[in-house]
Amino acid sequence: MAAVASATPRRSIKETLYHFKIVKRAAIILSVLFFGFTMLFPFFWMGLTSIRTGNDLFKIAKTPFAVHGVTLQHYYLLLTETKFIRWMFNSLFVASTASVMALIVGIIAAYSFGRLRYRGGAAIALLVFSTYLIPPVLLFIPLNVVVNTLKLSNNLWSLILTYQTFMVPFIAWMLAGYFKSIPAELVDAARIDGASRIKAMLVIDLPLILPGVISVFFFAFTLAWNEYLYAFTFIRSSSKLPVAVGVVNALQVGDVYFWGQLMAGAILGSVPVVIIYSFLMDYYLAGLTAGAVKG
Repeated sequence: MAAVASATPRRSIKETLYHFKIVKRAAIILSVLFFGFTMLFPFFWMGLTSIRTGNDLFKIAKTPFAVHGVTLQHYYLLLTETKFIRWMFNSLFVASTASVMALIVGIIAAYSFGRLRYRGGAAIALLVFSTYLIPPVLLFIPLNVVVNTLKLSNNLWSLILTYQTFMVPFIAWMLAGYFKSIPAELVDAARIDGASRIKAMLVIDLPLILPGVISVFFFAFTLAWNEYLYAFTFIRSSSKLPVAVGVVNALQVGDVYFWGQLMAGAILGSVPVVIIYSFLMDYYLAGLTAGAVKG
């Protein structure tokens, strides 16, 4: 009887743990499905709207998911009747140039914050990062004065330079942690062998933090690609607009929205970012993982 009594609680504990694991696994699966649906539904809706016919667009309120006909006319009109291709080149030029410039300056600043030891270094690093927290809506007015003073108004270089105000602080703050994680003995050994500080940084430090460099470059490129306020303020010519501003300005006339072409522009405008992420996703995830471990 005692053996039966002792086996019963043990079996009930095992059953309880088994049911707990099932509930936990079901909760994880449901959470992933919910967040996946939340993240992917806007893209699904954009794609669905971009291929609807004109009649279906007027019936969205009644039948939101019904598609009675598929058309590529919205894509054709977007590419032929607007300057979409020119806007894409503008965005690629601005985002790539601004990201590379910010990465160079940010790496130098991050090396100073993470590797060098001098009085007030921590305070300066905190001050630099605090500039990233300032909302752009508070900066575009004084930056407009700076742009006009430099005679860069209505010039793509005005965007490249002003984007540094929020890209460099982020890159410097993020990469400073990566530089701190590298053992100082490696750099000291290179210095003893006769390498200069710059050569030691290029040969020892940068290869070790390459995943972090790629991840912050992705983030900077995405910020520049999606930025709207500065581009809307500093650029006036239609042919010089980036895609984020050009599509909205051209396809919104008063209270009239050309939804099919707007959604087609949103789909095509996200293609370069998706391509970059897909080719370098391993480095990006490695950088995020390393940053999470250090954090």
